[in-house]
Amino acid sequence: MDTEAQPTERDRSSHPGTPGPEGRSRSALVARITEWLPGGRITLTLFVCLVFLLLLNAFVVQPFQIPSGSMEQGLRVGDRVLVNKLAYRFGAQPRRGDVVVFDGTGYFGDADYVKRVVGVGGDHVVCCDKEGRLEVNGRPVDETAFLHPGDTPSTVPFDVVVPAGRLFLLGDHRSDSSDSRDHLGSPGGGMVPVGEVIGRADWIVWPYDHLTRLHRPAAYARVPVAEGAHG
Repeated sequence: MDTEAQPTERDRSSHPGTPGPEGRSRSALVARITEWLPGGRITLTLFVCLVFLLLLNAFVVQPFQIPSGSMEQGLRVGDRVLVNKLAYRFGAQPRRGDVVVFDGTGYFGDADYVKRVVGVGGDHVVCCDKEGRLEVNGRPVDETAFLHPGDTPSTVPFDVVVPAGRLFLLGDHRSDSSDSRDHLGSPGGGMVPVGEVIGRADWIVWPYDHLTRLHRPAAYARVPVAEGAHG
């Protein structure tokens, strides 16, 4: 008499190596799609990768090509940067010294721009002090680490208070940059709403020999919070 236990139907269906009904359904669906698509699994794989890249570009990171010399010498014409689109999500805000890409429509022009954040909401930004330096909230900022060689902080004097929810933005190549200084008399006073910021430029990824992580300069670390501002 055979005394070995015979597996029940439940035993067979729950065996670790046996796909369940849900797994079989998914496999059958994939098989139907690959039969229908020209190129089969290769085409399906490429399509999935394309969808993934589109979602990545829309919500996480986006490549941006530097169109002008306004951010030299750090960012050169033709450089490609990766823009972190999650940098200012979940309550985070742009900070002084960040390099940001923003939609300038209605403020700078009908295009996307890349500039450095010099002032945030509530900041009092002045140029220049007696020593020719930019001053934010009464504190001089030494910009020599990133300012284009030979440039001064500004040949155009200004004294502005940045409205809440807006940014005062300048290019690093001040003598070759159209920025907040050039739009002080325009609607919005050259200040760009935080909501127009696409993201923060975190990496130069092309050309390869210019691969660089973009850091927030230490020059702004000692700038005090504006009077009446929070955080």
